[in-house]
Amino acid sequence: MSKELILIVDDETSIIELVRVYVEQNGYRFISAKDGVSAIQKIHNESPSLVVLDVMLPEMDGFEVCKKLRSEGNQVPIIMLTARDDDIDKIIGLELGADDYMTKPFNPRELVARIKAVLRREVYLVQKEQQILQAGELILDLARREAKCSGKTIDLRTQEFEVLKVLTEHPGWVFSREKLLSLAWGFDFYGQTRTVDVHVAQIRRKLKGCKVDIETVTGIGYKLVV
Repeated sequence: MSKELILIVDDETSIIELVRVYVEQNGYRFISAKDGVSAIQKIHNESPSLVVLDVMLPEMDGFEVCKKLRSEGNQVPIIMLTARDDDIDKIIGLELGADDYMTKPFNPRELVARIKAVLRREVYLVQKEQQILQAGELILDLARREAKCSGKTIDLRTQEFEVLKVLTEHPGWVFSREKLLSLAWGFDFYGQTRTVDVHVAQIRRKLKGCKVDIETVTGIGYKLVV
């Protein structure tokens, strides 16, 4: 039985109970919080393996919780829940460092599938043997999860690193957004390719000054160019 601890943060008791049933049925341990301040405390005290975080919370909203955790250097995987289907909430969450997002109402089975996908990726990263990828001045150390350009460290979030790794493994290859979703996230985002665009934009900003860039191939996707 899995020992991973899942924290669900939502102010709706019905949502908490729904997620609890499905999470525990799949062998995970479960804790909950109903506001952002309590969520921060439980993350510090309980060290959950993954956080399912609602955007609309009392006292401190989900965006602020995510921002605070990442500013502290806490890289716990976060799946954000938003009641709106607008891109803006999803983009803000991803830019703040969330690993995934879902729109309410959601299918609890899909949420569990996404939890499994994110946790599988985290385990894979821990177990990955040391390997160095290089494209021009860009060097990725997969074991240490470090990216450097001309000896200078590039601060990348988990998913930004994964996207850049896929592109660096095959410089010059053109990857569609759908393919990048599959390879970098390990899960089908059901056509929500805006996720890729957000991460690529962030990576481009961080690669500024490096003689490596991510080029847009109109109508297809992206490729790494040296």
